[in-house]
Amino acid sequence: MKPGVYQATRKNGTTYYRGNITYNGKHISIGSFNTEAQCNRAYKEAWKILKDKKITLLSYQNSIKELPFEKCVTLINYRDNNIYIKNPVYLHRNYFVYYLDPSTVLKFDNDDLFYYSTHKIQNRGGHMFVSDYGMQYNILSRYGIKPYSVKDRDYKFANGDDTDLRYSNIILVNKYHGVSKEEKKGKVKYVAKIHLNGDFIVGRYSSEAKAAIAYNKAVDLCKSRGMTRKFPTNFVSEYSPREYADIYTEIKISSHLYKFFRNKNFREA
Repeated sequence: MKPGVYQATRKNGTTYYRGNITYNGKHISIGSFNTEAQCNRAYKEAWKILKDKKITLLSYQNSIKELPFEKCVTLINYRDNNIYIKNPVYLHRNYFVYYLDPSTVLKFDNDDLFYYSTHKIQNRGGHMFVSDYGMQYNILSRYGIKPYSVKDRDYKFANGDDTDLRYSNIILVNKYHGVSKEEKKGKVKYVAKIHLNGDFIVGRYSSEAKAAIAYNKAVDLCKSRGMTRKFPTNFVSEYSPREYADIYTEIKISSHLYKFFRNKNFREA
């Protein structure tokens, strides 16, 4: 076998080749390849990256042909920052970037470095998520953004860059489902809406949390009247269970919602 190349066998009995290098005492896998020659070329390219600082994430394509892109990121980061991270992460002074591919780069605060060093981001049609304990989690959920949230309505990016996922850049506008902020003549109210045959206003409330409870109460009314639609509900963390129950009992929702169900001819949209 050529340097850095190890022969292996797949479960179906076919042969493939694994590449490995050792740098600064760290044993690093550089990937799997179909031929010995490909694997050896990738091995040489890995050493070239580690020895030549002129090879950067902007210029690597000029000299790297066999080594997978993610491994290029890992090796360049290890060379420049002396920290080996298996995922395609490159460290900057006050933040780090995660490469989904050569043209898609996400920025994160250093507080998230441990998480994304051990959790790989996957991208399917713009839906970015990680797998954790057998479940898929949208990466926006770490900011309190719900799966049903709409960009520029429920949350927005301060600098307009939706690849900049640093905490200071994310503005959470509407925290709860069915709740939006309304400002008129300098006064702020929170509007609860539920979608029946179009959007139906449940009411206007003094706080976002109370509007979320009112929305939940409207959902419960819909279910109690025989609606089978699956409405998302809100988990309201601002109140204790007892406080939640008291507010739920006392809070008023639109009388028009009750009239809607008194009409025996209502149909689910």
